Formats: sequence, C-alpha cells, structure tokens
Amino acid sequence: MVDETWMMYAETFLEKQDQLFDEPVANTPEEALDFLEDCYAQVFDCVDDVRAYFEENGTDIAEMDDEELLDNAEVFEMPDGKYLLVEA
Repeated sequence: MVDETWMMYAETFLEKQDQLFDEPVANTPEEALDFLEDCYAQVFDCVDDVRAYFEENGTDIAEMDDEELLDNAEVFEMPDGKYLLVEA
C-alpha cells in the first residue's frame, strides 16, 4: 500500500517535473511514484537538510544562499513545506 504522503509528493512532482526535465518522465501519479522510487528521491524537512545533503555529496554550494539552493532544478518544494530532491 502506498503512503498518502508519498502519493502527494508524486502528484506534486508530476505537476512540476518540467523544472528538471525537458520531456515528461511520468504521465500518471503512479508512474511518478515509480520514477521517484527508481531514482532514490529523498525528502528533507528543511533547507538546512538540503544544504547538508549537497555538501556531503561534494557539491560546491558554499556561495549559494538558501533561495539559490532551493532554485536548483533538482529541488522540489512540497505542499507540506518539505523538499523533494530528485537527482537526474
């Protein structure tokens, strides 16, 4: 059974996927959920957690403020105030 929260994330990603991809990678919420699972998408509670993730993975973000960091195409703001990170 699919968690309701993850289904909300999948639906939001489906609506916003063009911020990261030139062509749709999913056409239904179920396809979006499968895609997010396949690419090991992660959800972070706050911008500090997003920043820590990028730093731990060697991304040079030292000069970026929070707004610039969240403008990254891989970061999707979710309706519940969390952040979905999709590495393409």
